[in-house]
Amino acid sequence: MKVGVIGAGAAGLTAAYELGKGNHDVTVYETSSFIGGQASTFQVGNTRLERGYHHLFTSDKDILKLIDEVGLGHQMRWIKSTVGTLYDSKIYDFVTPIDLLKFTPISLIDRIRLGLLALQLRRMKDWRPLEPFTASQWLRRKAGKRAYEVFWEPMLRGKFGEDYFSEIGMAWVWGKLATRFASRGKGLSREVLGYPIGSFGEIFDALAEHITAQGNNINLSTTVSKITTENYRATGLEITQPRNHKSIHEFDAVIATTPSYILPRLIPDLPVDYLHKLTKTKYMAAVLVILVLDRPLSNAYWLNVADRSIPFVGVIEQTNLIPPEHYGGNHIVYLSNYLATDHPLYDLDKDELLAEYLPHLHKINPAFEEKWIKEHYHHKVGAAQPIIGSNYSLHMPDHRTPVKGVYLANTTQVYPEDRGTNYSVRMGKQVAHMTMEDL
Repeated sequence: MKVGVIGAGAAGLTAAYELGKGNHDVTVYETSSFIGGQASTFQVGNTRLERGYHHLFTSDKDILKLIDEVGLGHQMRWIKSTVGTLYDSKIYDFVTPIDLLKFTPISLIDRIRLGLLALQLRRMKDWRPLEPFTASQWLRRKAGKRAYEVFWEPMLRGKFGEDYFSEIGMAWVWGKLATRFASRGKGLSREVLGYPIGSFGEIFDALAEHITAQGNNINLSTTVSKITTENYRATGLEITQPRNHKSIHEFDAVIATTPSYILPRLIPDLPVDYLHKLTKTKYMAAVLVILVLDRPLSNAYWLNVADRSIPFVGVIEQTNLIPPEHYGGNHIVYLSNYLATDHPLYDLDKDELLAEYLPHLHKINPAFEEKWIKEHYHHKVGAAQPIIGSNYSLHMPDHRTPVKGVYLANTTQVYPEDRGTNYSVRMGKQVAHMTMEDL
């Protein structure tokens, strides 16, 4: 069987690898000049660094198994994480459950309610009873008005903006928390996170080497302009090459790992009901400024910003997880943001965006000075975070599209879990086996 795979991110590469293990002929097409998608890397000094911060949880069994398969299990390191919340220019530790009792912006009663709520969610194994509710509805009722407005709402607003934060489904929040709870172990244990020394890029390079060793191909800087069909069955892909030269490549099946809204451009005549599922889901863009500093900014690896006067939602200090020595003694800080593509900050270049952010870094560290910054970088992904509402399972598109032999695999289909490299690997494997079973 000949299979074309659109996209060389975690899902696309995993699908290609699994199909290759089944002795099928596979060709992967990637518009970018690099592999890895949202977990791709770039060079900072002599070290590779993810364009967007990445780590693994202890429950991420699918990608950990894949890392072992490609021979890089020895590269994994497991480190105790440090988490904080920035509120009113003060950082509150959230390393252990006891730290919650020290979160003085809310009353002791509200802190206890917040802790009991976390315990309830941790023990909850079935997310379906949560599905009819938005996170705003459920958390406001369970945590109380003050705790919701101080702790939960600023982070929802920061992640999804004014237009969408109140639409986010509670089941999605449960999925987001479940992975973090799983990495805490039992009782008062601290969260443990995993990182492959050598970067996630090394994993994708090894995976690509296995794909090519199977006799299959990965074509970078190559645009798929159309999925060709006949009688509602996939027949191949139209590839657009330099100087707008188009060619048709025949395939028995196609796996598209594109954002949902891209598929209708590749197959213009999809049935209305499936088309509605694809176009109903909206996305937020991920916008990242990466600072290379000569000293640390804070003591936390992951700092939630619960203050909407600050124009970014998270501060992830990579070198509070992986030692600065790994980066030539430098300190690496991601300033993370999620924006609609029509937001004024979205089109700013790296210098303009840094200028917007600089005054707020003093709220994290009052001693901060601009001269600490040795270099800075800017990356953005236009369709990074799907907006998942209540009762989303009723609207989630199937992997099997209405066109026989065409499969869709993207981050809108890992529900109730949130997007993550582990779930993309799991999904890529599932869709590859689905394709083999069907054809």
